[in-house]
Amino acid sequence: MKEIGEYCGLCGVIGAEKSVSALVAEGLFAQQHRGQEASGIAALDEDGEVILHKKNGLVSELMTDIPEKMMSGRMSAAIGHVRYGTFGGSSVINAQPILVRMADIPVAIAHNGTISNAGVIRRSLQRKGHIFQTNTDTEIVLHLMSRELEDSDYNIEKCLQLAISKLEGAFCLLLLVPRGMYVVRDTMGFRPLSLGRIAGGGWIVASETIAFPVTDAEYVREVLPGEVLFFPVKEGEGCCEPVSSIASREPGLFSTDSKRYAQCIFEHVYFARPGSYVFGDSVYEVRIKMGRQLAREFPAECDMVMPVPDSGMFAAMGFARELGIPLDMGFTRNHYVGRTFIDPVHATRAAMVMRKLQPIPEAIKGKRVCVVEDSIVRGTTSKARINALREAGATEVHMRISCPPHRHACYFGIDFPEEEKLIANRHSIEEIEEILNLDSIGYLSVEGMLSCVSAHPPENYCTACFTGDYPVEPPVNGSIR
Repeated sequence: MKEIGEYCGLCGVIGAEKSVSALVAEGLFAQQHRGQEASGIAALDEDGEVILHKKNGLVSELMTDIPEKMMSGRMSAAIGHVRYGTFGGSSVINAQPILVRMADIPVAIAHNGTISNAGVIRRSLQRKGHIFQTNTDTEIVLHLMSRELEDSDYNIEKCLQLAISKLEGAFCLLLLVPRGMYVVRDTMGFRPLSLGRIAGGGWIVASETIAFPVTDAEYVREVLPGEVLFFPVKEGEGCCEPVSSIASREPGLFSTDSKRYAQCIFEHVYFARPGSYVFGDSVYEVRIKMGRQLAREFPAECDMVMPVPDSGMFAAMGFARELGIPLDMGFTRNHYVGRTFIDPVHATRAAMVMRKLQPIPEAIKGKRVCVVEDSIVRGTTSKARINALREAGATEVHMRISCPPHRHACYFGIDFPEEEKLIANRHSIEEIEEILNLDSIGYLSVEGMLSCVSAHPPENYCTACFTGDYPVEPPVNGSIR
């Protein structure tokens, strides 16, 4: 699919015997697929100061010149971030974590998601004299906190709780302060966030559980929707046990009358790595099930099934197994080219298609081919690939998509907000077949897609980009307000 941008990835570590910055870096490496535009780490030293290091590019580039002090064992906690810019520009100033001082208290913050009422809050704060240093919605949280300082008697925890009570949309937050680390997940649980226990002591929090094996950690549980956790650094304050938890379904400053969860089903379709557990389900198993269900709903008469690597791989496996048709690799992938869906420079996407995936004529020539893809958004890259398959000798090209047609915008952290650019929003199935030069196309139904997850009931998932049923009122005029 590779025509959309993904939000970001988070990792936080506290109380570990090993270097917390090194562990965070490993967690970010494992989640690099969640953003390739920029990365950063903030670490808390023994004096209660926060050291920040961030730059544009991959985590490997970040680590080439990370300060030696940050990698030492004297750091007690660290948070990290990989970024795709769903909000704000590509300048390094918009990279995260963001570090500020509130009443001379250092506060670092990292955020995954999109705050849907960010525009309204920003304009209100600007009218009250607030000056913003970045274009990100993340900075809004810090400004809201600063407004509560005096009334809360300079209690950072109260400031945080009051600030997040004003937010709408999708947000997972990690905050680093001299006393420890705060972990926040929005009340609807749009974005995944999990908690792990590091061998030898310490805690890790990450967007995906794929970060746990590489940091010698074991999965404990999901951070609950609406939950605020605090992990202190000093003995006598819990010894790094989470000492406060305010759930959205219980009385507290951070609460909601909403009875609805809205976990992003697109994590399972595309974004998350197959080795992760997201919202309690194995991404690998869900994608296999999606492929099998797709084959039951839209079988294809073909000689071979082939995936669009890598995200279409496991749905293709399930599709081929269900129909008993050989699975073969019709594309070879150049792994030195980044994800075209996550490239923030839209103009380069079409050129990157053939740079990244090239057909293998020996596998395709003279065959009826069924291509299994995770999704189609704009259709630009799909058309280029289909034409390449025909040029390589395919006699027929069919396509099966392991999610429903994208017809609506997403305002909760996924970069396809302009509905007029969504091919399924503007065209019928028959028109899409003609535009993409396909013999047939079939999409997985909404009901079929939701039948493939089991850890939560279907109604706990957000399907707004397919159905238009938004769990939060969408922004006015199709923009983040």
